[in-house]
Amino acid sequence: MLAEFKAAGALLDGHFILSSGLHSPRYLQCARVLMDGARAERVARALAGRLPAEVRARVEAVVSPALGGVVIGHEMGRALGVPAMFLERPGGVFELRRGFALRPGHRVLLVEDVVTTGRSSREVIGAVQAAGGSVVHAAALVDRSDGRVDLGVPFTALLRLSVPAYPADALPPELAALPAEKPGSRAA
Repeated sequence: MLAEFKAAGALLDGHFILSSGLHSPRYLQCARVLMDGARAERVARALAGRLPAEVRARVEAVVSPALGGVVIGHEMGRALGVPAMFLERPGGVFELRRGFALRPGHRVLLVEDVVTTGRSSREVIGAVQAAGGSVVHAAALVDRSDGRVDLGVPFTALLRLSVPAYPADALPPELAALPAEKPGSRAA
């Protein structure tokens, strides 16, 4: 997976403000990996292959957060042969729109591009529950927490990384000296 990021020019160095609000010297721009349809299909199939067989057999839908999870969510739905839906935040809170709906007890796989703190994932899980569904497993292309994040459901990542992330008031001097970029989709 890391080779896919490097080949796509998606592993960036600098000073980045992540969607979580934390600052990091490295950023994984999944959109660059997923902009190539063949690569997107390849990484989704690899991630689907890492899921436990019972999850692949039981999942009835894939749900992902907009914006970052839309493409990988679609590709995961395709790889698993189930519908793919996405949640949006028109009023700051995730919700299903565009005619997407879940029936009571609908078994859902949550799919993200990158998980750092798990904040967005937990918000998605709450929105799926509010819509009547049940998240039975979560998956992401990249787990930036290196396996430390707890989403409250089993979690599978294609790539686990330990990438430093710092609160704004605790930046190391070398990071503080660089101008910050905010490439994510959340308004922090």
